[in-house]
Amino acid sequence: MNYAKQFRIKTGSKVDLGKVNAGFHGEYEDEEAAKGELDMYTQRLSELQDMMYAENRHSLLIVLQAMDGGGKDGIIQHVMEAFNPQGCNVVGFKVPTSEELAHDFLWRIHKVTPRKGNITVFNRSHYEDVLVVRVHSLVPKEVWSKRYNEINNFERGLTNSGTTTVKFFLHIDKQEQLERFGDRLNEPGKQWKISEADYTERELWDDYQQAYADAIGKCSF
Repeated sequence: MNYAKQFRIKTGSKVDLGKVNAGFHGEYEDEEAAKGELDMYTQRLSELQDMMYAENRHSLLIVLQAMDGGGKDGIIQHVMEAFNPQGCNVVGFKVPTSEELAHDFLWRIHKVTPRKGNITVFNRSHYEDVLVVRVHSLVPKEVWSKRYNEINNFERGLTNSGTTTVKFFLHIDKQEQLERFGDRLNEPGKQWKISEADYTERELWDDYQQAYADAIGKCSF
């Protein structure tokens, strides 16, 4: 089933995440049914990667954004395993270093975009500079508000040079996030994924939802 049209955001759309069903599962009756179709698509993804790598003319950038607990790591683990690691790279973005802060906010992003024939997956991305930076007032509004256009110009530049950028916001609701935090606390193998800071950020849920909504609406084209 192709849900791309249903969830693709049109340019300039006003987004209200509160009206989006975060529990949507389409026509899949359960997780096993979804996994069966996933296997089919992963095989196709592998074939397409081989073709792109052989042609060495285009590249693919996959951007994953979500609230804490949104499932970015799970997507990377279960879906991206379809790709040959020789032509695929996963980049996670943490708090900028002093060297990165000495440059414009896109500097650290541009240098890790995919080379021709390759795929790069961003676990968080340049959108943090209109999300966490905005929510925590790390720079004035007059600075971060200009970044939407800078991001759009940056991504258009990638497109013009042969890179297709596909952006995903993995939407969960506040209750689901709390339940996932609980799962992490109760499973020894996942406890490293949870910290007090996650609960502190959770208190800013509404601010983040608005920041995400604005970023999605302003940076869809």
